[in-house]
Amino acid sequence: MNDNPYQVLLEEVPFGPLVARNRFFQVPHCNGMGYRDVRAHADMRAVKAQGGWAVVCTEQAEIHYSSEITPFIEVRLWDDADIPALEVMTERIHDHGSLAGIELAYNGLNGPNLSSRVAPMGPTHLPVAGFVDDPVQARAMTLRDIANLRRWHRQAVRRSLQAGFDLVYVYGGHALGVVHHFLSPRYNHRTDAYGGSVENRMRLLRELLIDTVEEVDGAAAVGCRITVDELLGDSGISREDIEAVLGELGEIPDLWDFVMGSWEDDSVTSRFGPEGGQEKYVTGLKALTSKPVVGVGRFTSPDTMARMVRQGVIDFIGAARPSIADPYLPVKIAEGRAEEIRECIGCNICVSGDFTMSPIRCTQNPSMGEEWRRGWHPEIYRRRHADESVLVVGAGPAGLEAAMSLGKRGYSTVLVEQSRQLGGRVAREARLPGLSAWIRVLDYRRSQLDRLDQVDCYLESAMTADEVLSSASEYGFDRVAVATGSLWRSDGVGRWHTGPLPISGLPVFTPDDLMAGERPGGLPHSAGTRVAIFDDDHYYMGGVLAELLRNEGCEVVLVTPAVMVSSWTVNTMEQHRIAARLLDMEVELRCSTTVVGSSEGGLRTACTYTGKEGEIKADALVLVTSRLPEDSLARELLARREEWDGAGLKSVTAIGDALAPGTIAAAVWEGRRYAEEIEAPTDDSDATPFRRELTAL
Repeated sequence: MNDNPYQVLLEEVPFGPLVARNRFFQVPHCNGMGYRDVRAHADMRAVKAQGGWAVVCTEQAEIHYSSEITPFIEVRLWDDADIPALEVMTERIHDHGSLAGIELAYNGLNGPNLSSRVAPMGPTHLPVAGFVDDPVQARAMTLRDIANLRRWHRQAVRRSLQAGFDLVYVYGGHALGVVHHFLSPRYNHRTDAYGGSVENRMRLLRELLIDTVEEVDGAAAVGCRITVDELLGDSGISREDIEAVLGELGEIPDLWDFVMGSWEDDSVTSRFGPEGGQEKYVTGLKALTSKPVVGVGRFTSPDTMARMVRQGVIDFIGAARPSIADPYLPVKIAEGRAEEIRECIGCNICVSGDFTMSPIRCTQNPSMGEEWRRGWHPEIYRRRHADESVLVVGAGPAGLEAAMSLGKRGYSTVLVEQSRQLGGRVAREARLPGLSAWIRVLDYRRSQLDRLDQVDCYLESAMTADEVLSSASEYGFDRVAVATGSLWRSDGVGRWHTGPLPISGLPVFTPDDLMAGERPGGLPHSAGTRVAIFDDDHYYMGGVLAELLRNEGCEVVLVTPAVMVSSWTVNTMEQHRIAARLLDMEVELRCSTTVVGSSEGGLRTACTYTGKEGEIKADALVLVTSRLPEDSLARELLARREEWDGAGLKSVTAIGDALAPGTIAAAVWEGRRYAEEIEAPTDDSDATPFRRELTAL
């Protein structure tokens, strides 16, 4: 008898001509590699299949040159020449016993066609609705255009079968394709048979579904990914609309995949949305079709997953981000190792790969995107190259990852931390508003370290250079990794000011000060204090600290040289939510403004465009500008290289923020890289240390 409490998640699920080996379904997700990094993309998907995901899908696949989304890099299926690249992916997925799915996309209003240069097409004459306000307008599709689209879609279905896909999607979600645009009254202003009533607006979807079913002719399953709510009331796709669609079309495809109305609403960061946040929108829809349904919601808890299946909310556990954070999530649940799941923290650094057109990355899983390029694996580590021992100084994200990875490679490792707790900046930042899920970076690595006999951890163990050298001599450490982190600057040096700010007569605080408990206006309360935050960092920290101080009763004005607050978080799809929250909290926002000095009552400012000066009243200033590495230990040890031989020391390496301050994801990645390259560091190499996909001329 199987006593796995999550056995319901391991059941086979038939759909169309297929049978999924379990209920774990990696839904389509972008990755910044697409048509450019073919083998890297294929191996990334293959590791998901190896980790037990029954169905592994591509991202949106462009089906025709007349609808492409340059500069974004997705997979392409424009013509037969694209088939071999996709065959690489399906073969790798099939190697591990999973089904391969492709999401066919005619991008419509979402495609500015910056590469093909032809005019985009959509249901209505409207400017393109992409992530950038391109000066491009789409033309309204004629009946001939619609007939062309149906033919192109059939051709793409045929090519999908040739490439070996088992599941072919008709894509109608996220406002990213023409099917969604026709369904939504927000975009569809037509007065012909394709516009007006919901029956007319779903006409194109009906035709494409029927065409696809006919074209696959039982050789593959047909899925439909569709928006269940645009959160716009009657102005967009509503619950009533999706119920009508399912009532009319519910039995045509073999599977339904429910999503929210935009990618931003479908992949909300943990700062703004809980796990399973879409349950209320999809509950009840499964009853409207006999076909299996997929639902998403940044699922990290097997209990939540099993409950939603048992309660009949969904049939498949759809996941993008959780499958990125832990490609082996299904295997761990099947083997009774749920406590070892590397849980997604919902930071959306993975999404930034697509927005920056760079290979996908993950805070929790540093091997993501490196499976083919560097040969890294999320669960399998190369054995050590020699019987060596390593001292890791500092237990922040880089030190934790380095110690864990070294231990898994078989190296005898000692991790020392000067404070009373592990985690470094992760432990501090996870206490800030909205960032509690980030503690999972520490939780996972601490639990793994507890399982590794090769790794010992010591707290309250500050190390000087003398102590490191004597420890190397006494305990036989061959190598030392210095992961001592970084400190926020208190002088205002950053992007805008590359020299110190002339501030006097005004208390100045850094994020480190606030995270340590110091407050403008003194402790324990700072209510009524007017605090200016100068954010020249542009990621999450400035906005989070504004929330923190506002929650404590301070008056807060956030000053930034950027045109919007927390501007880089456009790449994590949360900037609009950050701005809305700050405005709702009555934080005063001063964008396109820099601090240039202090005044009698506060700060002198200047417009970043005109230089026109102004003043801001403030009782204190918080500087969120840049950081300096805490690298004094590494520098002293490197300066004393002549003493290494006597201590038996072979190398000293600064890693993570102690090398160059960056994101938590970057620090974790550096920790993994140190462990992977310990026997042969590549920083001084003349050769590229990772594989590249090169165009053959």
